[in-house]
Amino acid sequence: MKTIGLIGGMSWESTVTYYKVINETVKEKLGGLHSAKCLLYSVDFEEIEACQAQGQWEESGIILTQAAQALERAGADFLVICTNTMHKVAPQIQRDVSIPLLHIAKATARQLHRQGITRVGLLGTRYTMEQDFYKEVLRQEGIQVLIPGEKDRNLVNDVIYHQLCLGIISPQSRKEYLRIIGELAEQGAQGVILGCTEIGLLVSQENTSVPLFDTTLIHGRQAALFAMGMEE
Repeated sequence: MKTIGLIGGMSWESTVTYYKVINETVKEKLGGLHSAKCLLYSVDFEEIEACQAQGQWEESGIILTQAAQALERAGADFLVICTNTMHKVAPQIQRDVSIPLLHIAKATARQLHRQGITRVGLLGTRYTMEQDFYKEVLRQEGIQVLIPGEKDRNLVNDVIYHQLCLGIISPQSRKEYLRIIGELAEQGAQGVILGCTEIGLLVSQENTSVPLFDTTLIHGRQAALFAMGMEE
């Protein structure tokens, strides 16, 4: 079994889900008392968020690259960045380590292909929804991406940073997210990507008939399968 290097803490609430999903997948596939071999470098999210807000992406990339290098030195065989937004600096990280990085958007695209989805809605931070670093990976995989209008993008982003990253789960925010998901489906989305690792704390498949693709669950499961040399 390969050792997984987790770059977490963005936020720690969703990093907990990664650890849980990875180990549940190992148990499912191997049985017995098997659990995942993994190393966690949990950063201070306050530092990362400050860089995001100021557009200092290279500086945040340096912080995560140092984490990645520490994980490589400690014996990680590959890396998982436990957040969607910070995949903006994934090329910067990959450039300065010699072990592979399992990209969250590529992992999600594989799941979409398996279900025949070619037109999908995307929810996430403002950076993930509006910038191309994430959407372009999906487009290169032949997937068309829809995002909410500006007002709803601001709402989605505010709930992530001011509620979910602080562990606050609001029924009213859930209602708003479900409204937005429904509107994306009305625009032709065959499913909706929960493209922030905290969104799954707020909404899940049991809340809607629209197919949801929780990137935390997808990424964590594929990391475990990769560590075991398996595929779905």
